[in-house]
Amino acid sequence: MFATMAGPARASTEPLQLVVLGDSLSAGYLLPQNAAFPSVLERALRAGGMAVEVVNAGVSGDTARGGLERLDWAVADGTHAVLIELGANDMLRGTDPAITKKALDEMITRLKGRGIKVMLAGMLASASLGREYTEKFNAIYPDLSAKHGIPLYPFFLEGVAGNASLNLDDGIHPNRMGVEHIVKSILPSVRSFLEKAMP
Repeated sequence: MFATMAGPARASTEPLQLVVLGDSLSAGYLLPQNAAFPSVLERALRAGGMAVEVVNAGVSGDTARGGLERLDWAVADGTHAVLIELGANDMLRGTDPAITKKALDEMITRLKGRGIKVMLAGMLASASLGREYTEKFNAIYPDLSAKHGIPLYPFFLEGVAGNASLNLDDGIHPNRMGVEHIVKSILPSVRSFLEKAMP
């Protein structure tokens, strides 16, 4: 699967195309593009011997519904795999979890219909939103993962949320070190996902 394992024949093929469809958390809010999650992830995957191009399709402020509306042009033909990182803004706005779930569900269905492999990066609701909301929101990602048989990284901000040293001054968006931490944590899951997505 890896270039180092596949030898010269693999080196002559086109790289795997991975699109990160997300919001400001993955788009690299207030960071240079080479420090944004997709760029850092691409470097980490390539360092491990995987021929891959990671496309940054993140839009700051985007919701799950917004991601669905731009899905067709954000994910170009020829894309092999998509990592969906959406839902944080839905949660911050108190959007009905059913609306968020429906949009993500339709996104996954449409991508799979195009023969594109999908991985979900989950989000967790703030406890301040109340137990009922939190339970419904937090169930979105594992429910969809089980329904569609797709891999799930449970919490995109694992180890970063609430850690001042890994976030910008707003306490919400990861800084350079925060992005590096996210990539280090999610890398094994993404690598396994992409190995199975190889055409």
